[in-house]
Amino acid sequence: MLRFAPSPTGDMHIGNLRAAIFNYIIARQNNEKFLIRIEDTDQERNQEGKDKDILYTLTLFGLMWDQLVYQSENIHYHHKIAEHLIKEKKAFYCFCTEEFLEQKRKEAKECKRAFRYKEEWKEIHKSSNPYPVVRLHGAQNDLSYYDKIKGNLVFKKEEIESFVILRKDKSPTYNFACAVDDMLYDISMIIRGEDHTTNTPKQILVHQAMEYPKKIEFAHIPIILNEEGKKMSKREQSSSVKWLLEQGFLPQAISNYLIAMGNNTPTEVFTLQESIAWFNIEHISKSPVKFDIKRLKFLNREHFKRIHDTDLALMLGYKDASIGLLAKFYLQESSTLNEIQEAIDLIFGQKNMDNENFINFKKDALLLQQHIHQIIAEKHPCLSHFDDFKKELMNRSLLSGKKFFKPLRILLTGRTEGPEISDLYPLIWCFLKDITQIKETH
Repeated sequence: MLRFAPSPTGDMHIGNLRAAIFNYIIARQNNEKFLIRIEDTDQERNQEGKDKDILYTLTLFGLMWDQLVYQSENIHYHHKIAEHLIKEKKAFYCFCTEEFLEQKRKEAKECKRAFRYKEEWKEIHKSSNPYPVVRLHGAQNDLSYYDKIKGNLVFKKEEIESFVILRKDKSPTYNFACAVDDMLYDISMIIRGEDHTTNTPKQILVHQAMEYPKKIEFAHIPIILNEEGKKMSKREQSSSVKWLLEQGFLPQAISNYLIAMGNNTPTEVFTLQESIAWFNIEHISKSPVKFDIKRLKFLNREHFKRIHDTDLALMLGYKDASIGLLAKFYLQESSTLNEIQEAIDLIFGQKNMDNENFINFKKDALLLQQHIHQIIAEKHPCLSHFDDFKKELMNRSLLSGKKFFKPLRILLTGRTEGPEISDLYPLIWCFLKDITQIKETH
């Protein structure tokens, strides 16, 4: 079984989504189950409803899980295993206070050396501290593991000190709860961000203390950098999956981009399901990858081209498939659903000729509107062919050149620039009466 283990402490970051996608793909490749484990044991940081937001986001991306669990449901197992480890003398109670440890950290910093916990401190405040923590004994030997992206990693025993597994309120720490749950659910491979690289030795230490026989595989995904080449912060809008979706990026385009980042893919544009056939976690670059919004926009346009015209029309709030085809003409200049929506709504909305960009064309636009409505009322045969329509309208209005084409484009599209009118006309001529409505101002 593979797992994605998000914390309900905020909106999903694209790095988290990338990990979820990789876990899902490997699970499907290996015909294993895909588990979602909501890590909700940190009550102070949990945000109401964020677990539901996470699950909804996963469904939008087609990351359907086989099992859903909340880590808080396993607290009794965490306690039971901690008790077992204490009984086996693999874990111990530590009574030294936070104030004492903080002083030791300060002293280490002043001496310019790494802070290391010493087990000789464990009973120093036993008589005065009724709320001890529980620590697992640190590593006795150097510890190594093979990372499917980073290769073989070695950690000196001094780097893996005796660490807390139960806090003074008896709540489990992240590394302990995570390690226990991975054993409980028979996790075969763990794929997550590289910020967890140094957590892994501690989790392996828990597995070893429990004499867990299964060897779990690991892969730590490099961080995503922003456009300036720095680590992408959660405060940056483009790092938020929710923000990208709100801007009109398609889930399939975002998936395509995240899978292709730092990866040699056999094709440029693909779907999540298509990638299952060829994805290889060991081909992911060891180095951080810079987030490129322009690249994402390109992929977004390509995925819009793949959408059926009827489906695209429905996404834009229209039922006629011709509107979906019309929208695809705007992919020459638009990259997101929001941008396409704006272009289509301008076509079908009333035209405000008092707009500062249109005011100089108002007189001619009103004249063209009058003649267009007359042509429609007559059911004139020129309506179905742009060249015939253009000639007839020119003859009636006595307009030509810029005085004809600019106000006509404004009437038909609500813009002064855009795709060729001759390309758009076959898709909009039957809507002319509605399209060429000018907003009245008083």
